[in-house]
Amino acid sequence: MGHNHSHSHDHGHYHTSNKRVLFWSFLIIFTFMIVEAIGGYLTNSLALLSDAGHMLSDAAALGLSLLAFKIGEKQATSDKTYGYKRFEIVAAFINGLTLIIISLYIFYEAYHRFLEPPEVNAGMMVIAIIGLLVNILVAWMLMRGDSHENLNIKSALLHVFGDLLGSVGAIIAGVLIMLFSWNIADPIASVLVSALILYSGIRIVKDSLHILMEGKPENLDVSSLKKAIEELEGVCDVHDLHVWSITSEFPAMSCHVVVKHDTNRDQLLTKINSLASTTFHISHCTIQVEGMNTAIHSNCHPCE
Repeated sequence: MGHNHSHSHDHGHYHTSNKRVLFWSFLIIFTFMIVEAIGGYLTNSLALLSDAGHMLSDAAALGLSLLAFKIGEKQATSDKTYGYKRFEIVAAFINGLTLIIISLYIFYEAYHRFLEPPEVNAGMMVIAIIGLLVNILVAWMLMRGDSHENLNIKSALLHVFGDLLGSVGAIIAGVLIMLFSWNIADPIASVLVSALILYSGIRIVKDSLHILMEGKPENLDVSSLKKAIEELEGVCDVHDLHVWSITSEFPAMSCHVVVKHDTNRDQLLTKINSLASTTFHISHCTIQVEGMNTAIHSNCHPCE
C-alpha cells in the first residue's frame, strides 16, 4: 500500500496583488459612499440612497474579502490541516447573502415609492455620474489581476457591478425626471437594478455553498478522470474517487487505485499525479495504491 500527494505552486504572488487591489478599491468606494449618501439625502433620491447603501455593502464586501485573504495566508496547523484558505469561500458566501438582502430591501422601498412617487431632484445625476466613474475604475482594478476564478474576488466584483448598474439606473432616472417629470422612473430604475443584484447574489451563494458542501469543481468531469487513471498501464480498478475544492482555485482529489502485482508503484504514482495536474488541473492529490487481493478495496473487477 502506498500514499502520495502533490501540491500546486504557491499562490502568494496573486494574493499579494489581490490584497493591494482590494485595499485601494475599498478606500475609493468607502470615500465615495459617504459623498453619495449625503447627496441622496439632500436630493431625496431613492436611486441614489439605494446606490449609497449598496456602496456601503461594497465597502463591507471588499473589506471582508481583504480580511479573508489575510486570514487565508495563515499557516496550516495540527488543528486546521488545510490552513485557513477556505475562509475566502465563507467571505464569498456572506457577500452573496448581503447582495440578496440588499436587493430585497430595495424592492420593498421601491414598492412604497410606486404607490407614492416622491419629488426627486434631478441634480442627483451629477453625483450618479461621478458614482458611475468610481465604479468603473474599481471594477477595472478588480478585473485586471489574475483573479477571475477566485470566488472571493468575484463576489466583491459583483457588489461593484451591481453598484455600477445602480449608478446607470440613477442617471437614466435623472434624465427622465428632468425631461418628462417622470418621478416614477426612480423606483423603476431601483427595481431593475435590484433584480440584477438578486440574480448575482443567488449565483454567488450557490457557488460558495457548492464548495462548502465539498462539491466537485464545475469544470471537472469525474468520470473522465476515473477513465483516464484506469487506462494507465498496470491499473486494474479505481474506486473511492473523491474530487472537491478547498477554495475556488484549489481543487483536490483522493482515490484508491488497484494495481497488478508486477506494477512499478512509484512510477504509476508519478504518472497519476502528472495526469491529475496537467490534464485535470488538480492542485492536490492523495492516492492509495492497493494490490488485487487487498481487503480495503471492494467491488472491483478482477484484472484480466
